[in-house]
Amino acid sequence: MKIAVTYDNGSVFQHFGHTEEFKVYTVEDGKVVSSQVVSSDGQGHGALAGLLSHNGIDALICGGIGTGAKNALESFGIKLYAGVSGSADAAVDALLAGTLAYSEDANCSHHDHEEGHQCAHHSHEGHSCSCHC
Repeated sequence: MKIAVTYDNGSVFQHFGHTEEFKVYTVEDGKVVSSQVVSSDGQGHGALAGLLSHNGIDALICGGIGTGAKNALESFGIKLYAGVSGSADAAVDALLAGTLAYSEDANCSHHDHEEGHQCAHHSHEGHSCSCHC
């Protein structure tokens, strides 16, 4: 099994479509046996799901994620654990222990705002987005 985490300096990066790196964990018998940081090569939103699929990823841990990206991950059979923050390593450990706190509703649901809209200073339906979407 392979688990990818949107990654920034040891933490879960909070916007899937803008992630520059993933930390990929290889899991055998419920234990992490290796991990490596891989670049997204500047690919955005839709292409990232394909990149993960190409690398054999079974599950993704991330912060916020839009509906289109969720759908793309689902089409590749990648299990999504969104709405996660904090240490990437701790998140994977929690997932393997069955204690990961995540939200199936965590998303950047405002991608349809007008061009150039920045949502850094308000929230949508309880989701505060600190990214430029």
